[in-house]
Amino acid sequence: MKLHAPLGRRILAIAAAAAAIAVGQAVPASAAGPLKDITNRYVGSAVAAGPLGSQADYRSVLTREFDSVTPENEMKWAVVEPNRGQFNWSGADAIVNYAQQNGKSVRGHTLVWHSQYPNWLNNLGGAELRNVVREHINTEMGRYRGKIRAWDVVNEIFEENGSRRQSIFQTRLGDGFVAEAFRAARAADPSAKLYINDYNTEGMNAKSDAMYNLVRTLKQQGVPIDGVGIQTHLATKYGYPSGFRQNLQRLAALGVDIAITEADVRIPLPVDQNKLNQQATMFKQIWDDCHAVSRCVEFTTWGYTDRHSWVPGTFPGEGAACLFDSNLRPKPAYTRINP
Repeated sequence: MKLHAPLGRRILAIAAAAAAIAVGQAVPASAAGPLKDITNRYVGSAVAAGPLGSQADYRSVLTREFDSVTPENEMKWAVVEPNRGQFNWSGADAIVNYAQQNGKSVRGHTLVWHSQYPNWLNNLGGAELRNVVREHINTEMGRYRGKIRAWDVVNEIFEENGSRRQSIFQTRLGDGFVAEAFRAARAADPSAKLYINDYNTEGMNAKSDAMYNLVRTLKQQGVPIDGVGIQTHLATKYGYPSGFRQNLQRLAALGVDIAITEADVRIPLPVDQNKLNQQATMFKQIWDDCHAVSRCVEFTTWGYTDRHSWVPGTFPGEGAACLFDSNLRPKPAYTRINP
């Protein structure tokens, strides 16, 4: 159990922060202490092996603030097996080794996904694809057996209207591919928590209804699903999703854990103080809604610094989506969570 920082340490930290401000220095972290020390949830960030290995300041802040890491791309199928039977584990190994050496847990991401899978899968018929999916799950989970706290087993299977995405897994394997993947994952590493993960399922809408109904059905069928990942890629221009907490509560009532898996809140550029304050309010709402639901066990951001963020390259004209700026200084969003 991670508890709030002792009062004496908080007072000393506040004094140190005030002194730093007085001499014009950047305050490296909140006076309350690292994020990982103020909550009993896992607090994580997506990480990339490159900066983790080459940027000491990036690694230092990551190590100080977070107790869980998610490989950003290094465990995706196209990366680990770009050609059939030819594997590249270097990036994934580097992140797992870092985690073990620094007392961090790892969220494995992701095993079955319609994107970033190797092109050679397109040449497979249904029967062969089914076998290959099972082999992939066995191989990747087997390599890290006992070293991964939770896996995103199946990722992003729904369209916005709640229908099934017509991926090669859906069209060639049918609706049952989800249950098959979870059963294979349980056999591959019985100790790992197994999640389904998706975006735009934060509030009450057609997509989150579909997620709820699927998880309920899987539980009724005895499929070994332990949790639901709510990605939580938000934008200030759209505001906070309606019914976020209600949605978390109804999913938890199915008997599964909930994880905020990929949180960020993007801002229209250029950034100004009002936009940063709006972002801070939304991050605090995510944090509070997770903490209001006992089975919300994890708060993970999709990168913790604007130095390494997917947002500007994906959403032109938007950015600054993380808790820390590109110089690794905490933004209002960080201090709103951790005052």
